[in-house]
Amino acid sequence: MLREPRFVRLWIGTTASGLATWALPFVLGLAVLDRELSAVGLGIVLAARTVGFLLAVPVAGVLADRHSRRGVVLWSGLSAAVAAPGIALGLAVSSVPLMAVAAAVAGAGQGACRPAFQALVAEVVDGERRQQANAAMSLAVRVITLTAPALTALLATVFDTRALLIGIGLTWLCAALIPPAGQYTPAATGMKVPFIRQFTEGLQEAKRHPWFLAGLGALTAVIATGYSATGVALPLISRDKYDTEVVLAASLTAYTVGALLGALLIARWRPRAQGWTALAALACYGFAPLSLMLPVHPAVVVAAYVVAGLGIELFNVPWFTATQREVEPDKLARVSSLDFLFSYGLAPLGLALIAPAIDAFGVTAVLGTCAAVCFLAPALAALVPSSKDFSRAGTRS
Repeated sequence: MLREPRFVRLWIGTTASGLATWALPFVLGLAVLDRELSAVGLGIVLAARTVGFLLAVPVAGVLADRHSRRGVVLWSGLSAAVAAPGIALGLAVSSVPLMAVAAAVAGAGQGACRPAFQALVAEVVDGERRQQANAAMSLAVRVITLTAPALTALLATVFDTRALLIGIGLTWLCAALIPPAGQYTPAATGMKVPFIRQFTEGLQEAKRHPWFLAGLGALTAVIATGYSATGVALPLISRDKYDTEVVLAASLTAYTVGALLGALLIARWRPRAQGWTALAALACYGFAPLSLMLPVHPAVVVAAYVVAGLGIELFNVPWFTATQREVEPDKLARVSSLDFLFSYGLAPLGLALIAPAIDAFGVTAVLGTCAAVCFLAPALAALVPSSKDFSRAGTRS
């Protein structure tokens, strides 16, 4: 795969977008540490980015099916590239509103490129090698997550926060300009169909695939609960139960290491009942909140996060590959936008609710509920007949 120039360009572009997406909150966190930005200001800016993401994803899904996917990647990347200096300017003049507006544009660019990149994979890579291609892209994202904090901290000793924000803009520029053109040709009548109708057609296409709806429901439930437990409860448990920050840092690192191992494994492994295997792997996220509620050694918590990371990649790669294989090409971006909108869009809601829930019901009850949801949601999704292979009977192969 990495010997084919078109895939390499797509891989570099996707990796650059992932790096830029990850880097923004980290760099803004450095601004808080340097007292250039308040914690409240950071929350406002990141919330604005999330709003931009959620608004752009469904719109981009329609645009990427109506127009060239490469064109959507270009304009979304350029938008995010322009927004980064705007955030730097807002930081320089201490204007949180300016930063928030620029962050919303950056979030919109981030959200708009996701379904377009997903559809572009199906254009650049043939069906037999898409799972390997998706695994390669996931692997790059996990390597970034593992190594980028140290690299960014090192760069922060040489460059100030505003310079790092400009660097994020340049990274988005790479994401916009490097990817190759695809082979998809939009239907000539697409421009005449109203936007709402085209979005509705994407919903109808999703409904044609019961496995997709079931899997998306399970993924959304797991991310909204298990991810929230990681984001909110893990720091509390690390501080109050183990009286050290080492458990927090080790668990987050272990999750990424597990995901790396999962991406390496699924690049070659082709399980017979692919859908059931992926859903079983997704359920492994439940071991993370379960380990936090039990009186176990810190090493058990770290091991649970390795398993959770391994499971999420053993689900993600076959899930993306099946979507690219089963969904009609002219509706792929719209269906992919629903995936990102629900699975990632509801994660902030889970983060917002879990802390009040812990205050009201206690950390043990909340973690137990999160673990139960992580185990049960994929099991219920597996009851849908077409979930066994992530393939609807009678669809294209």
